[in-house]
Amino acid sequence: MSLPHQPRTNLDVGFVAQYTLPDWYANNTPQCTDATPAVAWHSVDNPALDLTTRCRMCAAAEVAAVTVRSHQGLLVWMRWQAIDGPFCGPCGTALIRKLTVRTLCLGWWNPLSLAAAAPAALVANAAAYRRLRRLPPPVPLPGRPRPDPGKPVLQRPLAYVVLIPLAGVIWLLSTALASLA
Repeated sequence: MSLPHQPRTNLDVGFVAQYTLPDWYANNTPQCTDATPAVAWHSVDNPALDLTTRCRMCAAAEVAAVTVRSHQGLLVWMRWQAIDGPFCGPCGTALIRKLTVRTLCLGWWNPLSLAAAAPAALVANAAAYRRLRRLPPPVPLPGRPRPDPGKPVLQRPLAYVVLIPLAGVIWLLSTALASLA
């Protein structure tokens, strides 16, 4: 049978699709008869593998439970981001570097962010980095990508955007002190 948008040909006349259903499908019997649960046809994960105790990115077994934070101080609002979970050393380092540079670039544009929130995020990321450095080298699962840790934080140009609001604060303090004298 041809579809409505296709022209009908002589080859379609008398065509009957012949397909017999497998016994396990026709009888509605489970494929797996032993004690292990059957894996769904769409599943690519191993059900015996517990991913809650492995790295969220590469599924390596050598992990630490850390929370990586980022803070954005907008002129009126503040925005926090916290990503928690088990991370291996390289995956956690890549995430810490990314969110730390974001905090250094965008975290200082609110007075409360300048005074407390952005420094708190940076201190929390430093503590998480110390925990991740103590881990042994990980062995990721085959086929799972591992992020590139990239350059260290102080070798990324966006990390130096923090100097703009800090220079502004120093200028305000120096002019205020000069006017008092």
